[in-house]
Amino acid sequence: MNISPVHFIAVPLLAAFLIPIIGRFSKEFVKVIPGIVLLYLSYVAISLFPVALKTPIVEVLAGWKPPFGISLVYGPLAAYLTALITLMGFVIWVYSYKFIIREPIEKYYMLFMLLITGSTGIILTGDIFNMFVFLEITAIAAYSLTAFLRDKDGAEAAFKYLLIGSFASSFFLLAVMLLYASTGTLNLAEITSKIDSVAMSTRILILILFLVGLGIEAELFPLNGWAPDAYSQAPSPIGAIFGGIVVKAAIYALMRLVFLLFNFSEVFHFLLIMGIITMIVAEMSAMKQQQIKRMLAFSSIGQMGLVIIAFSVGTSDSVQAALFQMFNHAVIKALLFFAAGYLVFHSGSKKISALDGLGRDKPLTSFFFALGALAIIGLPPFAGFWSKLYILISVADAGLITAVVLVLIASVIEAVYYLRVVSRLYFNKESAQETEVRRTPLTGLLAMGVLALVIIVVGIYPDYIWNLLKPAAEELVNKAEYIRIALLK
Repeated sequence: MNISPVHFIAVPLLAAFLIPIIGRFSKEFVKVIPGIVLLYLSYVAISLFPVALKTPIVEVLAGWKPPFGISLVYGPLAAYLTALITLMGFVIWVYSYKFIIREPIEKYYMLFMLLITGSTGIILTGDIFNMFVFLEITAIAAYSLTAFLRDKDGAEAAFKYLLIGSFASSFFLLAVMLLYASTGTLNLAEITSKIDSVAMSTRILILILFLVGLGIEAELFPLNGWAPDAYSQAPSPIGAIFGGIVVKAAIYALMRLVFLLFNFSEVFHFLLIMGIITMIVAEMSAMKQQQIKRMLAFSSIGQMGLVIIAFSVGTSDSVQAALFQMFNHAVIKALLFFAAGYLVFHSGSKKISALDGLGRDKPLTSFFFALGALAIIGLPPFAGFWSKLYILISVADAGLITAVVLVLIASVIEAVYYLRVVSRLYFNKESAQETEVRRTPLTGLLAMGVLALVIIVVGIYPDYIWNLLKPAAEELVNKAEYIRIALLK
C-alpha cells in the first residue's frame, strides 16, 4: 500500500462526513470510528517519520507541480507535528470514549475529526490560501466544540471565541490578498523567493495582519481574551484538544511565516517582548483564579508565551528547545485537563476549594494531576524540566539575561499556584458536604496513565526526543532549504 501524507487530510475528512450518516444506525460504532482513524494516522505518521528525516516528501495534487499547483510539504518539522497531533488525538479519543456521554455524540466526533483535518492541513500545506482554508476548518470546529454542552456559559464562551476568531480570519485573508497582489503567487516557497522585491511598507503591513490573525489563535497577549472562557466552559477533552492540537498548529503557522517571509531582527525582538508579556500576564492571572480549569487555561497561555520566547531567539538550538516545549506542553497539559475533568466531576464543582481532600478519596486521578503539576513547573526528573532548561540555556547563550530572569520569575509564580492545588488535594481536610460516589472510567485512567508514563520516560531519557527534533529545527531556520524542497528543485 502506498502511504502518502494526503492521508492525514483525506482520511479524517472522510470520517467526518461519514459519522453523521453512520450515527443514524449505530451510536456505539460512531464512537469507534475516530479511534480507528487516529490509530491508522498514527501508524502513517510513525511509518513516514524516518522517510521525512532522510528525504522530505512533496505531494503534488492534481498533477500540477508547484508553484502553479497545490502541494503538501512533508519535511522533518511537518513529520514531528503531524505525529504529535495524531498520537495526542488518539489518546484524547481514548479519554473521550466514556467521558462524553450526552447527545449528540455523532456531532462531537464529527467536529473532532474536522479539527484533526484542519490542524494537520495547516502544517502540511505548501499554499498560503489553503493554510487559510484549513485555519477556518479548525476554527469552525473549535467554536462548535466550545459550545458542545449547550449551556449558557458555553454558548457565551463560543460566541466570544467566534467573534474574536472572525477578526483573526479577516486579518489573515487580507494578508493573503496583499501577498498575492505583491508576488503573483500563493505558493509559500515561491512567495519566499519573491518577498525581497516587495516594498518594506507593504511587508510590514502584511506582517501586522498575520501577527493579529495568527496571534489570536496562538494565544498571544492581548489577543487571547477568548482562551480562558473557551478552555473552562468546554468539556475537559476539548481543553486538551485546544492546548495539545489547535494552539500548536497556530504557533506553527505563525513561526513558519515569520521565518520564511519576515526573517529580520526587529520582528524577533518584537516577538520576544510579546512572548515575555504573554507569559508574565498569564502566570499572574492564573495565580488569581478560583476555578481549576480557568487556572489551567491561563497556565496554557503562559506556556505559549515561553514557546514564543524560545522561537524569538531565532537560533537552531532555541527553535529545537521551543519544539521540545511544545511536545511537553501537549502531553502535560492534556494530562492536567484530563485529571481536572474528573476531579471536577467527583467534587461537583469547578472551584479549586472544592478539591480539598480528594487525594485520599480519588488517589489515582489526584496522583495524575499532581504528576502533571510537578512536570509543568519544571521539576526534575520529569519531562518539563528538560525543555525549560534548554530554553533557558538558549536564551542565556543569546545574551538575553533579563529574559532568563523573567522566565525564572514566571516559573516561581507557576510553581506557587500549582503546588497550592496539590496541597489542597492532599493536605486539606475533605469538605463535609456529601457528594455522589463516582468512579473514573477505565478509559480515562488508561489515557492519563499513558501520558504520565510518557512524562516520566521522557524525563529520564530526554535525548531521544531532543535528537529527533534537531532536523525539524534546522528545517524551520533554513528557509533556502525549504524553498529547494517545496519547489522540487
